[in-house]
Amino acid sequence: MKVTVRRNGVDLSVYIPKKDLEEPVISVENENLWGGFVVLRNGWRLALPNLPQNTRLPITVEARRLSNED
Repeated sequence: MKVTVRRNGVDLSVYIPKKDLEEPVISVENENLWGGFVVLRNGWRLALPNLPQNTRLPITVEARRLSNED
């Protein structure tokens, strides 16, 4: 699914246009954000693509929603 990752001050958020949903990121797997998963406040886990650490935000990327068992 397409998602937009953006920074609000020091916090990250993810906007999912198909659901018209914007949720703050509460944890990240990788310190540099890319190539791992993020956990949103609503409990969703999204796998993000592997991008360079200096990728500028906001950016729209293809993410994959992970089940809680993954």
